[in-house]
Order: sequence, then structure tokens, then C-alpha cells
Amino acid sequence: MKALVIERPHQAVVKEVPYPSPKPGEIVIAVSQVGICGTDFHIFEGEFLSPYPIIPGHEFSGVVHELGAGVSGFAVGDRVTADPSLFCGRCRYCLTNRGNQCEQWGALGNTVDGSMAEYVAVPARNVVKLPDGMSMVTAAFVEPMACVVHAMNRLQLQAGQSVLLYGAGAMGLQLVQSLSRLGAAQLAVVDVSDRKLELARSLGATEAVHAQRDRDALAGRTFDVVVDATGIPSVIEEAMTRLGRTAKYLQFGVTAKDAQVRLSPFDLYNKDWTILGSMAINYTFLSAFDWVKEGRVLLEPLVSKVISLEETPAFLAKPKDPELLKVQINIR
Repeated sequence: MKALVIERPHQAVVKEVPYPSPKPGEIVIAVSQVGICGTDFHIFEGEFLSPYPIIPGHEFSGVVHELGAGVSGFAVGDRVTADPSLFCGRCRYCLTNRGNQCEQWGALGNTVDGSMAEYVAVPARNVVKLPDGMSMVTAAFVEPMACVVHAMNRLQLQAGQSVLLYGAGAMGLQLVQSLSRLGAAQLAVVDVSDRKLELARSLGATEAVHAQRDRDALAGRTFDVVVDATGIPSVIEEAMTRLGRTAKYLQFGVTAKDAQVRLSPFDLYNKDWTILGSMAINYTFLSAFDWVKEGRVLLEPLVSKVISLEETPAFLAKPKDPELLKVQINIR
């Protein structure tokens, strides 16, 4: 089968690799659509925890191709998506509902081969059937929405709070919709793209701030909640200056492993700040699936571009286009 393989940092190729025959309890999915995540760029750049070589891809949809021994409840041809999480289920974190901190944490496309391939093997317990009305494009968004749901569970937003969000990319715009639905009163969004800011307004933002042109718009202002969805250290330092008293800060964007930011520990103490991280998915895939299934978030308008598997190595290698939202790969 064909697959995209990141052989080492900055080197990705499409080549023939062995078909992943299913082990007992696994399903092989013929992949249809794969979303390219910021984490995939970090893996390509050598900035994540992934081993090499690896087939990336962890947000995807497809069709059941083969069932491993002992699998029931599915049939060849079923349209599906899947939670890429590979928790051990035995460590103290898994046993206390903190699987995303599993002592042996793994995930398809992050620690083992993923879905940027014609076929991927997945534990059957992770697979979810799609309703007739859900497209493959939308289904490939369930995984990123599961990350958003985990972030919202961590944040515990209170109705009427003021929120400042940095970053209106595809993930940022999913956060915009979620924050507005969960009760944010004022929701200001900062980005460098007018088009993204306009879309943020249409999806629930109450204020759009261009990071370069409208810098004075935030002068002297603080917020109850500040969220970073960029993963850029300089932006994170700026974001922390906007925390009001008793405010919460949520780090959603993924940074390089060795990134550092400066923080005033006196302000952290004196202003009663709460600083939160949000790592991937934590038993939130089904909640996200239900949210998507009921049309509570708009996702297909967030797709800027669809490319082929063969085009993906060059796409990963070139500088990021600040105007792009989600880019998906069409496998078949």
C-alpha cells in the first residue's frame, strides 16, 4: 500500500509499505480523508516525541476494510472514524480517568503508524460508525473537536465571562464556536488574517483584532479567560499580559518541546491566576462525535484545501500559509 513516511526530521516520502494486517481485536480501515494537524508539522520538523520512521495522521475517516479475530458489531463497508488514542488502561492515570497522561501514552500517527496511508489498523474499541448524513470531510474533524472538548472540560468556562483567544486557524475557529456556545459574553479573537477574523466573527466572536494593525485595541485591557491556540512563544508571553485578576489561562496550541516563555511568579501568586494545559484527548471522542453529529459546530467551511497524498511531502516542507485553515488529504 502507499503511505506517507516521515523517515527523519525534514524528510518525508510517499512509498510502498506493508499492508497492516489486523491483529485480534483490530479493524483495518481503508482511509478516505485525513486532516493535517499542527502536530504533524511538529513531527516533520523533529519537534515532537515521535519515533522515526513514522506514518503520521491521526484525524481521519474511512471505510471498514477488514476485521480482525474477535471483532463484532462492524461489517466490511461500514463508514467510520476512530479515536487515535492508545492508552494502556492499567496505569494510575488511566485508572483515574486521566488517560491522556497515560504512563505509556501512545496515539496513531504520533507514536505508531497512522492514517496518511491507504490503510490503517485501529483497535475496534476506538472505532465509531458514521450516520448516513455525515460526510467523510466532517468525520475527519471529530478528533480535533475531541481535543477542543477536552480543553473546554479543563477550562470550566462560566457563563458571562470575557474571553480573549489568540489564533483563528482551524482549531481556533472550533474553539470560537465552542466558547461562544458555552457562555462567553465578550469573545475577542486575535489573528494576522482579515479573512480568518471575519470568519471568527461569523462563528461567534464579538470582536476581531488584527495582531499587527490593531495592537492598540487591547491596550490596558484584561480578560477573565485567555486562550492561546497558536503555540508561538512570543504570542504566549503577550497573552499572559492580558490576564485579569483571578483569570484562567489555557495553553491549547502546541509548541516545540524546548520552547520557553517568561512569566511573573508574583503576578501568578498575587492575582490568583489559574494556568491550564490541554493535552490531546481525554475520553472525549464520543462527546465530540455527538456534538458534530448534531451539527452544533460548522466544520466543512474550515477546509481551505484538499490535496493528494503525493502532494503532502512538499506541503509539509514549505512555509505555512497564514491564510490557510484546515488542509485535508483525500486518499480515495
